[in-house]
Amino acid sequence: MTMHGVQPFNPDRSAALETAGWKAYAARNWPRFLLAMTRLNAEQFHMPLPLAVLGSWYLVRASLAWVPADHDEAMVRSSLEQFYRLARRYSRLSFNPERAAECEIRYWDAHRRAVRQTDKQAFTQAMIALHGELFGISPEQARESAELRVEANNVYDPIALGEKAGTDAEWSAVQLLLQRCYRLALREMEASRLQLPA
Repeated sequence: MTMHGVQPFNPDRSAALETAGWKAYAARNWPRFLLAMTRLNAEQFHMPLPLAVLGSWYLVRASLAWVPADHDEAMVRSSLEQFYRLARRYSRLSFNPERAAECEIRYWDAHRRAVRQTDKQAFTQAMIALHGELFGISPEQARESAELRVEANNVYDPIALGEKAGTDAEWSAVQLLLQRCYRLALREMEASRLQLPA
C-alpha cells in the first residue's frame, strides 16, 4: 500500500525491528535497545542516521524515566515530544508531535495498569487514540490494528515481567502480531487517502 505512490514505511521490517527493541527492553539491555530503535527510526521514520541515533536516545531517556512508579512525567513528555518532532520532520506521516507524545504517555500508563488485568479496554482505547493520531485514521479504522498491538503486548508482558524466559515461538508470535498491526494501519491509511476529495 502506498501514500501518493510512496509507501510510508515497510510494515514487515518495522515489526521485526520493533520486536528486537522489545527483546532488548525486556532484558533491560539499553545499548541494544538504542541500536534497535535507531534502525527502526531510520527505516520507519526515514531519519538520517545521526538523527535516528538522537531520536533513539530520546526514546531511551523517556523509557528510563518512565520505569519508576513515581516517575518524572515532565521528563517523559519532553523526551517523547522531542522524538516525535524528529519523526514528524522526516516521516511521510502528518501527525501532531505534541498530541502523539500525549497519546504515547496514555498508552504507557494504560499498559502499566492493564498488565495483570483481564480487562484491556482502557489499554485498547489508548492504542486506538495513538494509532489514530500517528496514522491519520478514524477510531473505527484504528481499532483492529490497536487490538492486534494489545495482543502482542499480552504475549510480551509475561516475558518483560520475568515470568517467562521468552521462547522463539513467543517472539515469533509477537513479531507476527506487530506485522499484522502495521499492515492493517497502512491499509486504513490508504483507504482514508482514497476517500479524500480530489
